[in-house]
Amino acid sequence: MDLFQSFVVGLVQGLTEFLPISSTAHVRIIPSLLGWNDPGAAVTAVTQLGTLAAVLVFFKNDLWSLTQAGTKSIVHFKQRNQWDVETLRRIKLAWFIVLGTLPVGIFGLVFKHQIENDLRSLSIIGWSLIGLALLLGLAEVAAKHRRKIEEMNFLDTQIIGIAQAVALIPGSSRSGVTITAGLFLGLTRESAARFSFLLSVPAILASGLLELKDILQHGIGDEGLFNLIVATVVAGIVGYFSIAFLLRWLQTRSTLIFIVYRIALGILILYLSTHQIIR
Repeated sequence: MDLFQSFVVGLVQGLTEFLPISSTAHVRIIPSLLGWNDPGAAVTAVTQLGTLAAVLVFFKNDLWSLTQAGTKSIVHFKQRNQWDVETLRRIKLAWFIVLGTLPVGIFGLVFKHQIENDLRSLSIIGWSLIGLALLLGLAEVAAKHRRKIEEMNFLDTQIIGIAQAVALIPGSSRSGVTITAGLFLGLTRESAARFSFLLSVPAILASGLLELKDILQHGIGDEGLFNLIVATVVAGIVGYFSIAFLLRWLQTRSTLIFIVYRIALGILILYLSTHQIIR
């Protein structure tokens, strides 16, 4: 990627990472429409470190509180009988996030090659966009959106964790799948989104650092490294505002606009790829 392409990729990544519309689909199709090469799954994973920074900044108070709680649960475990209700709540949520990350870690390592190669086909991305849109629509209609994060149990977190693993399929959208799972479990839209963002931290950190290590080992040169940094920084800045937008939106509105958009984009991708307008 040259500098301009890196800026565009970072912009697209930041805009779409947290909205339930699949960042992978957009990072895959927009370069194709512009006649550029596919940046690849590795570049996408590294630029996600920028969006991870956005999560860390936006939820800094929550994450610091959860980190303290998780540490306390280990260091001061023998004093657990003295913990108050709020401390227990934070400890429970901290460990739910850790344990909820296990499915995506296992799936990601086992199916890494398929995810980065075979599953990045435009047809899979198109059908994934449409399929998840239908599930999200069903969750909006069928589920009762009443529960808060504080009311989640271990089974809830594992179901959402497995959903995050399924989201490794390009086009499905990590935030889209996890929010959908949360809605099916009865979470409010905002609670489903907040837990989705918090759950993303360990997964994005691990995959981003792993891919960054591989890229640096293969060598991309000073210019390539600079362009990658630009894409990552842009993704982080734009991603911060994307988080703020989605949380405000879900406080008073449904995900209908994203459902319609996903279906339209999925149909467009299938049409363009079938007629070999994009590859």
